[in-house]
Amino acid sequence: MQYFFIGIAGSGMSALAQFMVGTGHNVEGSDRLFVTKPNHKIRQQLENEGIKTFLQGQAKIKKSTDYVVVSTAIEPTVPEYQQAVDQNIPIIHRSELLKQITQTKKTIAVAGTSGKSTTTAMIYTILNYAGLSPSIINGSGLVSLQKQGKIGNCNVGTGDWLVIEADESDGSLVNYTPEIGIILNIDRDHKEFDELEKIFKIFTQNTKNQLIVNIANQRSKKFSQNSKFDFGDKKCQIFAKNIKQTISGLSFNIDNAEFYLPAIGLHNVENAMAAISTALYLGIDTKICSNALKNYEGIDRRMQIIGTTQGITFIDDYAHNPVKIASAIKSVQALSPRIFAFFQPHGFAPMKFFKDEFIDTLSKILRKEDEFYMSPIYYAGGTVDKSISSQEIIAELNKQNIRAFLSQPREKFIEQIKNKLKKYDIVLIMGARDATLGYFSKNIFQKYTDTK
Repeated sequence: MQYFFIGIAGSGMSALAQFMVGTGHNVEGSDRLFVTKPNHKIRQQLENEGIKTFLQGQAKIKKSTDYVVVSTAIEPTVPEYQQAVDQNIPIIHRSELLKQITQTKKTIAVAGTSGKSTTTAMIYTILNYAGLSPSIINGSGLVSLQKQGKIGNCNVGTGDWLVIEADESDGSLVNYTPEIGIILNIDRDHKEFDELEKIFKIFTQNTKNQLIVNIANQRSKKFSQNSKFDFGDKKCQIFAKNIKQTISGLSFNIDNAEFYLPAIGLHNVENAMAAISTALYLGIDTKICSNALKNYEGIDRRMQIIGTTQGITFIDDYAHNPVKIASAIKSVQALSPRIFAFFQPHGFAPMKFFKDEFIDTLSKILRKEDEFYMSPIYYAGGTVDKSISSQEIIAELNKQNIRAFLSQPREKFIEQIKNKLKKYDIVLIMGARDATLGYFSKNIFQKYTDTK
């Protein structure tokens, strides 16, 4: 089969493209980001996998193409979209393609409004360590795969199992019928609770064999089927005790087994419990789980330590809604007397949707010593209402006595903080959707290091 992906550099799209070429299909794709220098690396990595790529608007889709694949972000005005329409080539959403893929494997679908990418990676790590040679389609790159020169968000194994990150934000979660379904949590993210709960209810009904639920989250708990593999509450068999955390990792006990996880943040203990629950259901011993997670190398931009210099640690995270931002901030607050948090809002519509909750959340969790910085709102293209700004949010935070500042442009951030930083401070950089944020975080660390 011949596939063409419009917006192929996106994390979800690039993973699918790699899977299709890795299972013997011909794949091409275009992306507007290929004109931006930092994204040339992604383009080269796709080319290395045997995928021919083009700058968006410069591709000529072959008549022999069987399917053109798009994401929600691709509008009908995109030239390649028009070519597909003109040539009567079927256009399918990425979630439809992922649905087709899941029907070819025994699928573990990881759902929830937070922690999907990390938990997907942890499950893959355990299954791989156990010798099951699983496949993975994820929203973020695993460091272990990136070390092999890959983007890291996809790998095609020889085994029967496929682990996927199942997205609820566009409603596509209802498309999947996995062997094992996992619900990590349900929080307000892109959609209101009523709509979210309808989506998760369908996901629950579609799960074939085993549903695993975090019953510590009140909204996900209602979907529990009282399985012995549920987790998160002290009444459960899979419940972490004796939790200790440092800047280098987390240690805890589950079912009399000792675990060490080289990751930051108590939320990662919940993610680990979900992964361990899945492994136990599959008959994998806790000792194997422990050994596997001890060697877990993390994923790109999920509480990722960029570097430490003069006792100051720089961390990059994908947090982009109030719940995730609060989790990231509280995670590093436990490790440092003062943090400098930077956030790039990931779109005008989400920022408008979260505005009040965002302000209320930050006003409750930021300490008087902490400082909070925002760049202008990231614009990803398309038709959008721009009647909200970062300046407006900063002004509201200042009214709440939060030490909040605007970094415009975002590169100004390092200049604003470099003379304030002291030993034991943590710099936390957060944001989503913008593929250049990972490079930005590394540049911030490098610029600070170069000045000292």
